[in-house]
Amino acid sequence: MPRDHRRVALLPSGLVFEVAAERNLLSAAASAGVDVPAACRNGVCELCEARLLAGLALNTRNQQIIKVGGRLMLCRSTALTDLDLEISAVMAAGNNQPGKFQAKVVEVRSISHDVYRVELQLPRRRELSFHAGQYLSVNLPGAEPCYFSIASSPSAQHIELHIQATPEWVSAQKVIDALTSGGEVTVELPHGKACLASAPSKPLLLVAAGTGFAQMKSLVDYLRETSYNQPVKLYWGVRRHEDMYLRALAQQWHEEWPPFTFVPVVGDDEDNDWSGHHDQLVRAVLASGMDWANVEVHASGSPAMVYTLMDALVDAGLPEGAFFSDVLEYAPRK
Repeated sequence: MPRDHRRVALLPSGLVFEVAAERNLLSAAASAGVDVPAACRNGVCELCEARLLAGLALNTRNQQIIKVGGRLMLCRSTALTDLDLEISAVMAAGNNQPGKFQAKVVEVRSISHDVYRVELQLPRRRELSFHAGQYLSVNLPGAEPCYFSIASSPSAQHIELHIQATPEWVSAQKVIDALTSGGEVTVELPHGKACLASAPSKPLLLVAAGTGFAQMKSLVDYLRETSYNQPVKLYWGVRRHEDMYLRALAQQWHEEWPPFTFVPVVGDDEDNDWSGHHDQLVRAVLASGMDWANVEVHASGSPAMVYTLMDALVDAGLPEGAFFSDVLEYAPRK
């Protein structure tokens, strides 16, 4: 940490970020990707209030020093030392409680031969908090919930989904039919613990199969809003070229965002089954030459792909605690 920077820990979430001596705590938190509730820039709303548990801070409005036990507004406070702050409104990754909402269907648009981009508007959007990489359920009357990754950043005004649907996939097709014909739909969110509540301290490896790209898009959109400058490498595996439904977007990230590298992995082999393409994706990741002791991995795809990848990376030296996937939660090994 630079000598003119301070360490700030938010409790009980345990999230930590750095702040330059002259910078206010709220803007530093935002640069680190930490979602602190706030509705203005002058401290009137008092939503970003915290209690000082350790250290010394400065109230920039009246130039008074804030000591342990005092209250402060992050938007008008700077750190004189390392700080521990108590602020219960900030959630650790995956700890925000899900709720049911009536969402307005803004758009349903076909973006490939079998993938639809869905845009939803939720009521009181500013009051809803989720983390990049989480997912939601679409709840249709008389049907089991259908789960889809959120493809948008937590800061986005609307919720974006990528839904793969064909007549053979009955549940997903029913969701598309309902979204296309109805003005509103019941959703429950957020779900999932394989997500980011702040920008990580390590390089990131993102691995997606098929529409698992949606979760990776949420992570990338979120990180591009922060000051994160570690390497980010995305491997996206599909069976055929036409299955890579937003390849141009991933290529745009590759060209415009210096830390980012995009590696498409296309099977394009009609004689091979999907599990063979999963193996191909895992082999491509293993050949990346990354320092497995110093990387964080997020994977999205089928349980077979995710567990094959996890086993291979752990064998290569990745700490098991550095591997994140929703599969570990909804399809745990026996």
